[in-house]
Amino acid sequence: MPRRKPRPPYVVRPPTAVLTRGYDPGLSVGSARPAVFRSSTYVFSTPEAAERAFAIALGRARPGPDESPDLIYSRLSHPNAEIVEDHLVPLEPKATAAAVFNSGMAAISTLLLTFCPRDSTFVHSTPLYGGTQHLIHQLLTPLGIVGRGVPARDTATLVRTIADTPNLSLVFLETPANPTLAMCDLRACVEAASQRDPAPIVVVDNTFLGPVFQHPLTLGVDLVVYSATKFLAGHSDMLGGAVLGADNDLIATLRGTRAVLGNILQPDECWILDSRLPTVELRMKRQSKNAQRIAEALAKHPKVACMHYPSLFTDPEQIRIKNAQSKFPGSVFAFEVVGGKAGAFDFLRRLRIARNAVSLGGVETLACHPATTTHSELSEQEQADSGVTPALVRISIGVEHHLDLLADFEQALS
Repeated sequence: MPRRKPRPPYVVRPPTAVLTRGYDPGLSVGSARPAVFRSSTYVFSTPEAAERAFAIALGRARPGPDESPDLIYSRLSHPNAEIVEDHLVPLEPKATAAAVFNSGMAAISTLLLTFCPRDSTFVHSTPLYGGTQHLIHQLLTPLGIVGRGVPARDTATLVRTIADTPNLSLVFLETPANPTLAMCDLRACVEAASQRDPAPIVVVDNTFLGPVFQHPLTLGVDLVVYSATKFLAGHSDMLGGAVLGADNDLIATLRGTRAVLGNILQPDECWILDSRLPTVELRMKRQSKNAQRIAEALAKHPKVACMHYPSLFTDPEQIRIKNAQSKFPGSVFAFEVVGGKAGAFDFLRRLRIARNAVSLGGVETLACHPATTTHSELSEQEQADSGVTPALVRISIGVEHHLDLLADFEQALS
């Protein structure tokens, strides 16, 4: 049975570690790559090992640095989860541990329910992914957990709100924001949080630019969360979520809540995700190059009223933040089509290569209308405040040839 093993006594770079860290073929009948383990329960090596495993699983004890406690039951953990968690860690600089979930929303909801007690408040950037916004309105608010939204690009108000909000338990930042690509100043938010006693946990949804182009943990952020469905898996054929952090205790606490909720990523999906991790950097770099070429060309099109993309920022503060905390602009952009909602719908209807579908980060190019799909949970006022206009379309660029995609967008616009 493959288990977590200590790091090798030499330092390797992330692309190497993703293929070598943790997994021992000798514990898996010599298989060069991990197999799928669908067992629901596991045999203990001794009664004492069972006692120790339960003590750790229930939070009564912490494992030693080189300890590999016996597995208990697949709702708590299983070999494929341990393997993919080990292989996720080197992708995010400063991370020491990871936890996987059966969707991105499972990761976000488990995180917020774990670290936001009843009658506490958390500060979040806006706009947020529509599912996260729905979680706040439909579940957290009725439970007495209050979310205070601040526009992502308004650093001064974010810092002031973090400093002044009573009973602040957590700061949740999505940067770049979905779908407007507005960026939060992570250093400023981390500094504001550190001035409080006790300091709230700072969390970043790093789905759009991570783990290749943006590394929040290196800026002092406590946890990064991913919809692994997107770039990590990259083929639009599975759901998954992940949380990574530099504090093992925070991740252990999340795993405890995960065990109660039963939302661990299943063995087959862990195996699929693990097989995709070695190509994350290759895919994301190709997609980002494609997107930059296309966005910069489309920005000049007469039917494009406004383009949202990091390499085309005009606000000096947004340019400064982009340059300070990200390496490349990524593969997602959004633009407003001349003609409002009707113009946006006509554009989507005429696409031939790109597909009119939600989600992002896959090898194929997708396009959607956020105001009526991913962000339709927002009220008209919330949409207006967040920049989610009726004319806005969001594009996730894949690995197709960029000239074919550009021609497709131009004919759809024309």
